[in-house]
Amino acid sequence: MGRLLKSFKTEINPTEEQKVKIRKTIGTCRFIYNFYLAHNKELHENGERFMSSHQFRVWLNNEYMPNHPEYAWIKEAYSKAVTQSVNHGETAFKKFFKHQSGFPKFKKKGKSDVKMYFVKNNPKDCRCERHRINIPSLGWVRVKEKGYIPVTKDGYVIKSGSVSMKAGRFYVSVLAEIPDSKITTNDYSEGIGIDLGLKDFAIISNGKTYKNINKSARLKKLEKRLIREQRCLSRKYENLKKGESTQKTNIQKQKLKVQKLYHRIDNVRTDYMNKTIAEIVKTKPSYITIEDLNVSGMMKNRHLSKAVASQKFYEFRTKLKAKCDENGIELRVVDRWYPSSKICHCCGAIEKDLKLSDRIYRCDCGYVEDRDFNAALNLRDALTYEVA
Repeated sequence: MGRLLKSFKTEINPTEEQKVKIRKTIGTCRFIYNFYLAHNKELHENGERFMSSHQFRVWLNNEYMPNHPEYAWIKEAYSKAVTQSVNHGETAFKKFFKHQSGFPKFKKKGKSDVKMYFVKNNPKDCRCERHRINIPSLGWVRVKEKGYIPVTKDGYVIKSGSVSMKAGRFYVSVLAEIPDSKITTNDYSEGIGIDLGLKDFAIISNGKTYKNINKSARLKKLEKRLIREQRCLSRKYENLKKGESTQKTNIQKQKLKVQKLYHRIDNVRTDYMNKTIAEIVKTKPSYITIEDLNVSGMMKNRHLSKAVASQKFYEFRTKLKAKCDENGIELRVVDRWYPSSKICHCCGAIEKDLKLSDRIYRCDCGYVEDRDFNAALNLRDALTYEVA
């Protein structure tokens, strides 16, 4: 039985001194990433060869920095975080060369998700106690959710992690190695099928249905507030363009209000998803079957794109896979062309003319069932699948 790597993310409560250090390091990482991109762009325009992450760091430390003492502040940041930001730049370029993505974009302050990476260098690094975690270059930092990150004494080993900022809050994400004894095995025989949708979030073949959280009164109220605050922010920007007396500090305050509301809405959705996955896995099925949804294709439909994005289908699949690995459950993925909604679960006939508006499945054999529940049953009994 192999060892399992598991990630944990939680909010931290750093001191003012630590906050300054985090902001400085993240700022330096963003600057170095942009500098690496700009330098390679310049080399390409001059017809010179691409510079790898290692070559760039050697050039930066041995040639560029000695001749430009005004950039000495780069050395003040945690070196491993700076190295990782250059590695991310190299990865972005490699994806571009392989035609997997577009040309790497420069990271803009306040808009890009830049993190402070850290790694375990010696036994005293990355230690974790119930209420605090030891982060290299920051020291002991208090954790808001006590006991969430596994304590080092219990046999968990934190390999690496990152510190990030979002809407004025600070978070730590760590990658921990779970000992053999912690990985559970599953001996149950019955499996389940899950049909994900927009009307309801998830329909399970065992009869359980999880409602769409985006239709709840709580989220609708938050989205109304978000619209108001965005309108207010937009007015401030318009006034600034007209030359009226709108202070830039007020714009920053309003921007933070909007960010906090976005973050809160995102947290409500993520929390609901996590609880749904935990509840499904607790039924201990021997396997779970889901459909390989074409999310990028669904997003092209302008009438459905907002609803599809708010359901977070890709994140659901990623987290379900992690939970299944942890609990010894086989996750099966059925091909996206498998007509799970159109197959009659009773006789196996395929209803080719089934529309999206037909919510009840009716077959000539007399079988009548809810469209999504019928799809969940077909997914459970699917014979052609791939193990994720």
